Amino acid sequence: MSSLGQSDIRPLRRVLLKHARDAFVDQPTLDATWKKLGYTARPDFAAAVSEYDAFLALLQDLGADAIMAPADPETGPDSIYVRDASVVCDRGAILCNMGKQVRGTEPTAAERTLRKAGVPVVGRISGSGRVEGGDVAWIDRRNVAVGLGYRTNAEGIRQLRGLLDGEVDRVIPVPLPHWRGPGDVFHLMSMYSPVDGDLAVVYSPLLPVPFRQHLLKSGCELVEVPDDEFESMGCNVLAVGPRRCVALEGNPVTRRRLEAAGAEVHTYRGREISAKGGGGPTCLTRPIARDE
Repeated sequence: MSSLGQSDIRPLRRVLLKHARDAFVDQPTLDATWKKLGYTARPDFAAAVSEYDAFLALLQDLGADAIMAPADPETGPDSIYVRDASVVCDRGAILCNMGKQVRGTEPTAAERTLRKAGVPVVGRISGSGRVEGGDVAWIDRRNVAVGLGYRTNAEGIRQLRGLLDGEVDRVIPVPLPHWRGPGDVFHLMSMYSPVDGDLAVVYSPLLPVPFRQHLLKSGCELVEVPDDEFESMGCNVLAVGPRRCVALEGNPVTRRRLEAAGAEVHTYRGREISAKGGGGPTCLTRPIARDE
């Protein structure tokens, strides 16, 4: 039996994606936008398409049914990172209000795809409220952590709490560090990824002490990402089932530590679709339905 959304660890059955060919469009589009979007280097369109084909095939092999968002002239290359435009709970999708201004059209585009796929939209963040999906992580079915930083603000969290009323016991704000400032891509899931009910990948040097203590007190084992694998998104890990996950290749220490904790780790090449744009496997996916 599948349910809508209130888990980041149960077996993934349905997921929203946007292929690189539809988000990046073509090489001239990337050439004109990558610097303005804050990418670390110019993506290669052909290589990105090839990488995404392999990433999609991996998710399908692991049991996920893909809902593919179409090309949309109102969105830009960042729309490949589909997690950020919405949050999913058991009743349906909540549309976000983006903290990165250039991405402001993405929630409306996501709404069209979600409704076409039969996913109900139960509300949206509006006005001065800001929420991005990369800041929202389900600790368990009744408790959700939300990063409070440059992309998600207090008013956004207040609205999200209201939209989740009756669905959750706690919405836990997690203050995020300044790190590299408002222009950098930094979400809660840049430093915290749940892999099982009692296992999470973390980068403790940036993790707020109260949140880290909360995880430990709840019995969660923490897989620590080493300093030299934080920049390469070692902490951004997508659970496709309990202790079964997808990670960006090139972080061998984190992988070994996950495997030592009993996790099954599948990696993908993401030089073009992940590393240059700062979006790992959680960013590339918006889980819609997971098994109970």
